[in-house]
Amino acid sequence: MSTRAVLEVIALGAEDAVAAQAGGADRLELVTDMAADGLTPPVETFATIRAAVDIDLRVMLRLADGFAVGDVDRLVRVAGELRTAGADQFVLGFLDQDGRVDLDAVERVVAELDGCAWTFHRAIDRAADRDALRKQLADLPGLDAYLTAGSADGVDDGLPTLLREAALRGEPGYEQRILVGGGLRLDHVPTLLDAGVDAFHIGGAARPEGWDRPVSAAAVGEWRAVLDRA
Repeated sequence: MSTRAVLEVIALGAEDAVAAQAGGADRLELVTDMAADGLTPPVETFATIRAAVDIDLRVMLRLADGFAVGDVDRLVRVAGELRTAGADQFVLGFLDQDGRVDLDAVERVVAELDGCAWTFHRAIDRAADRDALRKQLADLPGLDAYLTAGSADGVDDGLPTLLREAALRGEPGYEQRILVGGGLRLDHVPTLLDAGVDAFHIGGAARPEGWDRPVSAAAVGEWRAVLDRA
C-alpha cells in the first residue's frame, strides 16, 4: 500500500485538472467562483473534468459565500444531480449562526450522498468549538477528512492547533484524516509531516500567476517533489 502523502489541488476546469495531474496531484477539489471561496461547479464542468483526468475528484457542495447552508432543498437536488453524473466524492460543511455545526443540514446532504466519501471543509476553522463539532460528526457515513488550517486566519496561526489535533489521531472524533490547507506554504510541510499529517491541499500555490491563470504543472510538481523527498 502506498504511504506517500496526499496532494489535493483546487481545479476550476479541465485545463487546471490536466495540469494538476501532470504535476503529480493525487486528487482535485472541484469548485467555481473563488471570489466566494469556492462554490459548487456546474454538472457539465464536473463531467468535462471527469473525462479529462483519471484521479480522484471531490466536488464542492456549497451554493453561496459563507458557511450557512442556505437553500438545503436545492443543495440536496444538486448533490443528486452530481451523483447521477458520476460524482462519488464531495466536500461540504455548514454552521449555524452561533458557529455550531448545522447537523440537520449536514445529515440531509450526506443522506443524498449514500455513503460517498466526503471532506468537512474549512467551516471547522470558524466553529465555536472544534472538538464538539468533530464529535457530533464522528459517526456520519463517508466522512474521512477535515480540510483545515487550524485557524480562520491560516496555517501560520493555526499550526499549534493542527499539531495538537494530529496527536489525537484515532481518538473519538479524531479518526478522520487532517487535510491541511489555507495559507499553506512549503516551509510548513516538514513540521506537519513530522507530526503525522499526510494530506495537503493547495489552491493559489498551484497558480503562481494568480487565480486568473490556470494551474501550473511545474508548481504542483514542486509540491509533489517536496512531499516525496520527505
